Amino acid sequence: MTSKRYRLLALWSCIGMFLVLVAGVVVTNTDSGRGCGTDWPLCHGKFIPAYTLESMVEYTHRAVSGLEGILVLIVFIATFKLKPKPETGEAMFHASGALVFTVAQAILGMMAVIWPTSDAVLAIHFGISMIAFTFTWLLSAWARRRVKEQEAGNAARKQTAAAASIPGSLFRATLAVIVYCYGVVYLGAYVRHTDSAGGCIGWPLCNGEFVPEINGATGIVFAHRLAGALLFFLILALFFFVRKQASRTHELSRLALVSFGLVLAQVLSGWLLTATLGNEDAYVFTSLLHTIIITALFSSMSLLMIRAKQLSRASQ
Repeated sequence: MTSKRYRLLALWSCIGMFLVLVAGVVVTNTDSGRGCGTDWPLCHGKFIPAYTLESMVEYTHRAVSGLEGILVLIVFIATFKLKPKPETGEAMFHASGALVFTVAQAILGMMAVIWPTSDAVLAIHFGISMIAFTFTWLLSAWARRRVKEQEAGNAARKQTAAAASIPGSLFRATLAVIVYCYGVVYLGAYVRHTDSAGGCIGWPLCNGEFVPEINGATGIVFAHRLAGALLFFLILALFFFVRKQASRTHELSRLALVSFGLVLAQVLSGWLLTATLGNEDAYVFTSLLHTIIITALFSSMSLLMIRAKQLSRASQ
């Protein structure tokens, strides 16, 4: 398989995982998780479900996930066959991660349908889906970078690596922010699965107060808001750190700028989410937008971390 064909295959895998993520959010936001009862993989004992909104939404999510699972497996096999092996180790890692988390996502989804599952466990489901998407994103980025390197030649790649002088502290700082970001994402998913979004009315104040009474849904949402605010400042600090330590490396500077732009957009989408709480139809779309932005942010940060690690090794 040529590098350009592999790049296209990896891209389709990434697009497919994005559709799985979107379908999962729609299932949650429309309360369609029980649209097929407790049957899996069938829907109410049928291969073709009854034509109700809940059953069609849930079954569409299952169908898209199944097709994406097959595509991820195909990408994994294609990656395994890539040569030369030492240069394709990163791609194999990403493809393996995508396959593992896709399977984990399917198993957790099946368990959520068949057995009663707590909100805390359901919130993990989204986190796993986001990580699976991130691996396909990273694989697609690797394939794109490989095509560019082959077109530019090895000399250009070595010259770029030699021009960079990236400290290892940049990788560690990005890793720490990513771990924290995952915690913020989990809190957000927990808000959604516990139907706690109405715990804080208004933005940026919560129920008209800087610090509201911390209990029940209000406490959950307020904790998520505080965590999100801290994430904004952490990514802002990371942006300036990248500009200081890697100003000559345009790739890292660009990724840091994109990450900051995305976290700013995420804050604004949080305001939009709060503003549409009373409109169920609009809330489905604002919640979806909120999810898409945080997923893109997590993926962008992950790529920044990996490239910082690789360039720091190349400059040593």
